[in-house]
Amino acid sequence: MKTSKLASAILGATSISISAGAAHAKDGIDADRPAIVLVHGAFQTVDAWGPVVNRLRADGHRVITVNLPGRTGTPLAPSLTSLTLYRDTVIKAISAERRPVVLVGHSFGGVTISNVAESVPERIKTLVYVAAFLPRDGASLLDLAKTDAGSLLGPQLKFDADAGLVRVDAASRGAMFANDGTAEQQAWATANAVDEPLIPLATPLHVTPARSGKADRVYIKTMRDQAVSPAFQDSMIAAGNVRLTLSLDTGHLPYLTNPNGLATAIEEAAK
Repeated sequence: MKTSKLASAILGATSISISAGAAHAKDGIDADRPAIVLVHGAFQTVDAWGPVVNRLRADGHRVITVNLPGRTGTPLAPSLTSLTLYRDTVIKAISAERRPVVLVGHSFGGVTISNVAESVPERIKTLVYVAAFLPRDGASLLDLAKTDAGSLLGPQLKFDADAGLVRVDAASRGAMFANDGTAEQQAWATANAVDEPLIPLATPLHVTPARSGKADRVYIKTMRDQAVSPAFQDSMIAAGNVRLTLSLDTGHLPYLTNPNGLATAIEEAAK
């Protein structure tokens, strides 16, 4: 697997390809390392990170996972969810940390982690974007998604304005999100996708070069992604002040189809 020539040409930053890695068990957690904080994306819950968490902890990392409000495990009426609440949920999760953290966001999680960095940039060592949206000041997640000409996700989204939710058509979830996966993995993706509150997706985000824009950034690109297209990922990377780009030969859910490879990439980003 090789990083795309297009990405290498336009990034102006280091680009590395990551393949599936074997798990390496270590004795205990290394207290000298920053905590790795995992923030899921839209239509997912904290459960999505399970195999990645196991691998990172086996390698001696302290891991914090965040389940955003408005879904299974942290129920809340969709009308009460907001980007601010998502941000504050993550800030609360890292409030006891004595040193800056490595903050990882998948997909829509890229908006959330950027919002955290805008609010408390001193608490962040590195922002890691996994097939994630790199926000633009004044744009919402839906605004950004509409500019991704290569995404196949749009027609599969079902908007329920009365309920304040967005859902992905059940018949297409597995093939859309885990197109590189086994039948069993696609079935998991189908069964575990949740409805997403609409308000945070439609809310514009304010980010500035002086705060979140100064954060160290690493992007983990998913080369077979159908939801956030590789070409769109390239365009965000090129405009996003990214220090390092890592590539995985997966679809949109590398934590499902290649958790060891994703853990290896996160560990590289955390250095």
